[in-house]
Amino acid sequence: MPSPTGRLFAVAIMLAGGLLVFCAVLPWAGLQATSELVGAGVTRDVRGIDDTFGVWTLIAGLVAIAFGLAGLLTRPRVAALAALPGALATLVLVLFVTDSAGFQDRVSIDLGRFLSIEPVIRYGWFAALASSLAVVLLALLALARRRAR
Repeated sequence: MPSPTGRLFAVAIMLAGGLLVFCAVLPWAGLQATSELVGAGVTRDVRGIDDTFGVWTLIAGLVAIAFGLAGLLTRPRVAALAALPGALATLVLVLFVTDSAGFQDRVSIDLGRFLSIEPVIRYGWFAALASSLAVVLLALLALARRRAR
């Protein structure tokens, strides 16, 4: 029978994985065009699942949930395997920002007060990164806690 602490880590991993899945549908990046002459701006956002990297992040979140559930139902050590999809999601999120063919590198124009077009990283990407790091941290803590016993 798993210990209460082991169950707690497994549930926490499941929650962090669920948050990672949720973050895959949030806006990750966008193009923002602003003009001081008109006094307005236009933004086009890209959700995580609109890109291949977002789909991989979604899958990694689902796998993390599965490992957390397996750790809850069997042995807490199994939940520590969630570090693998969590690390993969972190790598994929970094690649989303640094990939030269990505959405964020397509255009950047600054014509002073007349028009400014620039890529921006949205809150969903930051939330997904925090979730993936939380999955890795919780999985490593579950493993360290199990070894300390």
